[in-house]
Amino acid sequence: MQIFEQLVDLQSFLNSYHKNAQDISLVPTMGGLHDGHLSLIERAQELADITIVSIFVNPTQFLSSEDFDTYPKVFLQDKSFLEAKNVDVLFIPSNNEIYPNGLLSDYDVGEIGKILCGISRPSHFNGVAQVVKRLFEIINPNYAVFGEKDYQQLLVIKSLVNQLDLSVVIDSVSTKRDEDGLAKSTRNQYLSNDNRTIAPLFFKELNKLKKAINTIETIELLRQQAFLELNNSFEVEYLEVLDANNLKQITTNTVKIIIISAIRLEDTRLIDNIVFRRPNV
Repeated sequence: MQIFEQLVDLQSFLNSYHKNAQDISLVPTMGGLHDGHLSLIERAQELADITIVSIFVNPTQFLSSEDFDTYPKVFLQDKSFLEAKNVDVLFIPSNNEIYPNGLLSDYDVGEIGKILCGISRPSHFNGVAQVVKRLFEIINPNYAVFGEKDYQQLLVIKSLVNQLDLSVVIDSVSTKRDEDGLAKSTRNQYLSNDNRTIAPLFFKELNKLKKAINTIETIELLRQQAFLELNNSFEVEYLEVLDANNLKQITTNTVKIIIISAIRLEDTRLIDNIVFRRPNV
């Protein structure tokens, strides 16, 4: 596995791939890698001739009150993980490599960044778009692979690509879960042993709501009931049932639905979602 810290060295290495029209896939990460990341890597390896994984804990997507300083940084563990998975390139840039002109950005993701997670994290998705845009500029990948657990982020990135008319194809991989249903996440390691036994109730409640939805007339009542059930075990930030194509309110013509939620379990914030086709439509 080739490891690059400087973008000029990485770009020089990639020149032959670009010249020979070989496909490049990118998996952007913030490290703390787990089996959920493995599914992204495997998909990236299927898509392209060479796979690049980036590790960069992006300061522009964290609020001052969030866990930027304590976000898990386990480089040696991540390096071993990637070597075992036969990743071709690891890119570990510094802040100066990603943001040579400073952290400020004039890119605004728009309304999609102001709902759901964007309510409590108002600058988060602008920061996500900022770093992803920069990685695309540096690497010029043919494909980039993201997880569907971060569904709002996925739509933000697809919107970025469409708005800027970028040539990269955005591919996504379904959420990977532990045996008890908890979505795999780097932040799961923040959970105490007691909270780890409680956390799977999150997905169970979302799945119960999915099974209960039959017609559009029942959705709001069922959502409210599910919110109350979730709130018995967690501090619910939001729980919504929306059109999965655009995260807008469901209409009678909506076929693809997403149940999407964020909760807090003491100091740990978890997100999850279920995407499905509405019955009888």
